[in-house]
Amino acid sequence: MAVVVVRPEPGHAATIAALRAAGLEPRSLPLFVTRAVDWTPPDPATIDALLFTSAQGVRLAGPSLAPLQAIPVVAVGPATAEAARAAGLSVVLTGAKDAAAVVAEAKAQGLTRLLHLAGRDRVETGAMVRTVYAANPLPVPAEAVAMLAGETVLLHSARAGRRLAELVDRAGLSRARLSLVAISAKVAEAAGSGWARVAVAATPHDDAMVAAARALTRTAATGISGA
Repeated sequence: MAVVVVRPEPGHAATIAALRAAGLEPRSLPLFVTRAVDWTPPDPATIDALLFTSAQGVRLAGPSLAPLQAIPVVAVGPATAEAARAAGLSVVLTGAKDAAAVVAEAKAQGLTRLLHLAGRDRVETGAMVRTVYAANPLPVPAEAVAMLAGETVLLHSARAGRRLAELVDRAGLSRARLSLVAISAKVAEAAGSGWARVAVAATPHDDAMVAAARALTRTAATGISGA
């Protein structure tokens, strides 16, 4: 049983490598391609903290991020926090759940004026927003979707969950022939119901997703029914 990675680069290759290192068989089927978007930063004096809900936002913010380098960062998940630190930013809060939870934590700490550097398709957080990247759909042939039967698909975003469901339904493939590993409960919810098995990562991080995929493939191999 292969574990299918549908997330775009730059995270795609890292997830493939993590699966191989864990002794799993990875398969590549990206659903989107990302590109940076030109943006203009606001006055730094109007911001208490930068909010990143994905590592993509950090990696694709580009040169426009330079005037905001001294502003602390609120990150959703350790992978996003790691990307921010690698970019020379100071992370003051890392959320373990979702965007809503970390925004509430930030506000409780007095960081009320958040600037969300995000993708064009994003979760609304109530923060000021600048779009720094876009993830555009890639064409996926029906025969490639049909080959997902019996596999486990990793879902790193709600948008990926929705698109996978649309592609599977359009191809006439039963959802009951695929299993999913979602990075969060909201991502699992976005994919809808009817899948063979659905596992949610214990934390919003690739390591937790790989662990969940390993457990799921072992369960499938022993023939134990899942949720």
